[in-house]
Amino acid sequence: VQLQASGGGLVETGDSLRLSCAASGLTFSRYTMAWFRQAPGKEREFVAVIRWRNSNTDYRDSVKGRFTISRDNAKNTVYLQMSSVKPEDTAVYYCAASKLSTSSRRYFDYDYWGQGTQVTVSS
Repeated sequence: VQLQASGGGLVETGDSLRLSCAASGLTFSRYTMAWFRQAPGKEREFVAVIRWRNSNTDYRDSVKGRFTISRDNAKNTVYLQMSSVKPEDTAVYYCAASKLSTSSRRYFDYDYWGQGTQVTVSS
């Protein structure tokens, strides 16, 4: 199984950015997919999740209304559209895959992880 995250970069406050995570080696349509992030000196935290069963989504409060998670099962890819980014969004963003049908926010419910992509927001 391989999860390849991409799309990170250096942006300014208020900009938009789209992260992608291409999956291979698994039946993508049967996996709940999520994004987590980790800032320097901080623990990894949940950002957003999309269920495989009905594509229901869930977000951490600080990104609601600014970030959108989506998936394209035909392309085995999950996306994170980030808008109105803030300096506090600066982190390494990781995609993750879970066999669970529920939309978990807990990192240990995820079976596979991507390598991470750096997002840096300048003020």
